[in-house]
Amino acid sequence: MPTELSYWEKESFFCNYDAIIIGSGIVGLNAAIHLKKSLPTLKIAVLERGFLPSGASTKNAGFACFGSISELIEQEEMIGAERLAALIEKRWKGLLKLRSLLGDNTIDYQCLGSYELFKNSDSSLSHTSVSKIEHFNGIVKDIVGADAFGLNSKKIKSFGFKGVDTLIENRYEAQIDSGKMMLALIQYAQQLGISIFNNCAVERIEENTQDLLLITPNGNFLCKRLIVTTNAFIKDLYPDINIRPGRGQVLITKPIKNLKVAGTFHYDKGYYYFRNINNRILLGGGRNIDFKAEETAQFGQTESVQQALEDLLKHIILPKTDFKIDYRWSGIMAFGKTLEPFIEEIRPNVFCATRCNGMGVAIGSQTGEDVAELLLRSL
Repeated sequence: MPTELSYWEKESFFCNYDAIIIGSGIVGLNAAIHLKKSLPTLKIAVLERGFLPSGASTKNAGFACFGSISELIEQEEMIGAERLAALIEKRWKGLLKLRSLLGDNTIDYQCLGSYELFKNSDSSLSHTSVSKIEHFNGIVKDIVGADAFGLNSKKIKSFGFKGVDTLIENRYEAQIDSGKMMLALIQYAQQLGISIFNNCAVERIEENTQDLLLITPNGNFLCKRLIVTTNAFIKDLYPDINIRPGRGQVLITKPIKNLKVAGTFHYDKGYYYFRNINNRILLGGGRNIDFKAEETAQFGQTESVQQALEDLLKHIILPKTDFKIDYRWSGIMAFGKTLEPFIEEIRPNVFCATRCNGMGVAIGSQTGEDVAELLLRSL
């Protein structure tokens, strides 16, 4: 326990919450906002373990996407066309909710399209993906619009790529500024009267007859209902939840003059991704080099992944351009055996929303609303 708490501190800051959300990422803040807008009398707090939202919400690449062709091929094999269509619709509606809530200008939403790259040596994957363009156009037509995907290899030269012979474009995908998005969500929640406490890690949860007691180094919080949105870190509190962490390593270059790359880009079944942000290349991925090593909730970099990212920059993305790496970081995602998010009441009055499977920007807003609705139905 820190410095002794006063009566006022205990009564005003630590007690009698109708709902507490653990985790101030995109899912947690959207859950809190939906609860407060649905029932303004609720007293709501959000507890965040980090100084900033930890995990992936402020560390991702800012892709407003719903899946490249090669990703969708694998996903359809896993869950079938009907479930895939429902999942794409959830991703798309999540993006629409985010844009509607905050506004395109606020999050720097730019619909520049996305492109999936195929190297000359990827002829089998390239051929299969191209052959599936019309199939997936049919699946997404009534969700996002007609002719989403199309072959656009003529842009390879204008982008300056080397060793690439096929580009599949998705004209409905876009990019955002993840930092601006999260700052806007925090400010929106605070304007509604939602309390947000940072550097407040929940160490354990005690379930009592009438309420839940959350033990933190800063003091103990009481609430009637709890939502846990800490993604892969949920296993620190509820180790039986069936998810696995996935670390995404990212680097960013220093500004590059006359950078030709515009839009968001997918490569190697989405395991690599890059974009232009303020005339820099942001590049992430490489988890598939060593899935086991990257199945971790520890932030950091590995030499093998970082070398693969730099090789991709040097030989394919910027083959004729000098560049310097400015800095590197990582984010922690959550994956599972199924592609849909995990949204359930896992204990009496304890609700969970996790496992966005690397699609947090797209699906986070909808997932937050869904878990909030689950709680509201319990009132």
